[in-house]
Amino acid sequence: IITIEAILSPELTLCGLPGSSKKKVLQQVAQLISTQFPDLEKSTIFDNLIARERLGSTGIGQGIAIPHSRLENCQRVIGCLFTLEQEIAFDSIDNEDVDILFVLLVPQEATSEHLELLSQIAEKFNNPAFCERLRNSKTGKELYRRVLD
Repeated sequence: IITIEAILSPELTLCGLPGSSKKKVLQQVAQLISTQFPDLEKSTIFDNLIARERLGSTGIGQGIAIPHSRLENCQRVIGCLFTLEQEIAFDSIDNEDVDILFVLLVPQEATSEHLELLSQIAEKFNNPAFCERLRNSKTGKELYRRVLD
């Protein structure tokens, strides 16, 4: 079983990601991921995340969204965690704006792992105290430490 610890890197765990809309934030996310993983195209990451959002929002409620996608050139599961500079509309199931994003990219063929991981992440974020600790993080380093607690 893949764990959050195994897929999250400190470089992609950041506080205060700027962006005033879902689209702008996902563009930032795609940029950051493609910088860390040069073999993944920024536009491909963005297009895949947006295509997934069109199927239905990945906003799971309580200010949390878990944008995710399968990617063709992706060699490993990539997880990223961001708190946002400002809350943004995300068409979440509870209509609340989102201020925490956990982004998940998986290789094209990773289906059962993908679903297992999504449910693990959703479960963790279902805990209001856990989310509060993340929101109170001041630095990416602190955020990274708290998500693994």
